[in-house]
Amino acid sequence: MSEHEPRVEPLTLPREYGRVKHTLRWADVSRRLSMAPHYWLATVRGDGRPHTVPIDGLWETDCLWFGGSVATVHHLNLLRGGEVSVHTEDAMAPVIVEGIAELITPSSEQAQMLTARSRAKYGYGDPAAYASPLWMVVPHRALAWTSFPTDASRFVFGGR
Repeated sequence: MSEHEPRVEPLTLPREYGRVKHTLRWADVSRRLSMAPHYWLATVRGDGRPHTVPIDGLWETDCLWFGGSVATVHHLNLLRGGEVSVHTEDAMAPVIVEGIAELITPSSEQAQMLTARSRAKYGYGDPAAYASPLWMVVPHRALAWTSFPTDASRFVFGGR
């Protein structure tokens, strides 16, 4: 495990769900996040009610990058508190990321990379959009499996 790779452990499950026999490799889970066409983003409104919305995004350097209008509900929610849950669309083999969304302005190098990745993934990518403030989700932990419960895995990130 490299210094930046998360620690992996079997997911703790109720006995009746079955037993985890092995864990997944982070490189494989990260690749699934990178290739996901869309993500579901869950935030919390000011009154405590949940808000979930599908988003486009780019999984790069073990972070999820996304933008969008400053008038959206999720943008306003994130300005109040950055705790999020993000998951892929596949309910049978999901990846669920929990972390903190930070509003940052990418460096010119990051903006160029994100523009190129967006064009490759979605067919569009306005360089000006990636030079503006974007949300970057820094994961604290992730859950993933491909065959529940056999490989249900938890990844714990540290030192960020």
